[in-house]
Amino acid sequence: MKIAIQGELGSFSHEAARRMVPRSTVVPCARSAEVFDRLERGSVDAAVIPIENSLAGSVAEHFDLLLARKVFIQREFRLRIVHNLIAAPGVKRAAIRRVYSHPVALEQCRDFLRRNPKIEAVPFYDTAGAVKYVVENKLHDGAGIASRPAAGVYRGRILAAGIEDDKRNFTRFFLIRKKRRVLPGANKTSIAFGLKNVPGALFKALSVFALREISLSKIESRPMRGHPWEYVFYADFLSGDNELSHHALRHLAEVADLVKVLGIYPAA
Repeated sequence: MKIAIQGELGSFSHEAARRMVPRSTVVPCARSAEVFDRLERGSVDAAVIPIENSLAGSVAEHFDLLLARKVFIQREFRLRIVHNLIAAPGVKRAAIRRVYSHPVALEQCRDFLRRNPKIEAVPFYDTAGAVKYVVENKLHDGAGIASRPAAGVYRGRILAAGIEDDKRNFTRFFLIRKKRRVLPGANKTSIAFGLKNVPGALFKALSVFALREISLSKIESRPMRGHPWEYVFYADFLSGDNELSHHALRHLAEVADLVKVLGIYPAA
């Protein structure tokens, strides 16, 4: 099975893909849109994307892509994230003046950066890609922030381990496919819905779950692309592919302009 990820081998997405679908072939992609493009074209069987971090919050671009593309969430997985300062062999920690990593990873290491004000944080497209960059270019004053496997893949040297702000640092990943398939034991649903900007609209939308005692485990809003000052709500609720959920979604469709089921899957 071929699995697309955004980022290089050795990235956290690579680790999540390896754990979710053992013995799969991982296909690295430079951009998130490329991951979805490959999946929709059928050049890969599935994709693994990060969707939310317990420190830095949601990955906004992936929510937008889940809404825009014809894909379906089949599984979720939570990965413990340990960040390391990784440089080219022979580089000393005292010499580091710039660290490269994905913006979400840099956000998870704010305390480290605050304690080291001489080090400049430089956003990069990928955590493992940052290590690849500093090692291949033999940067004498630069390092990447990434996983331990990234150091092994690109022959980097770990200068400091566990530099994330909080040890309870987790990222939630989705396994997505082109076609809808609900796995046995699925007990969680992710949806997107849009509402008119009228009094009580959100109250009415949320009441369809409250009236049926369905628990919402997450809700947030995102701007609707192409519609300034209009928003889409993304929600997870703890119920699977059953009559209770079907009734709630039918009721929601009566009060919402848009309802899209993004996936139904076993809760991690």
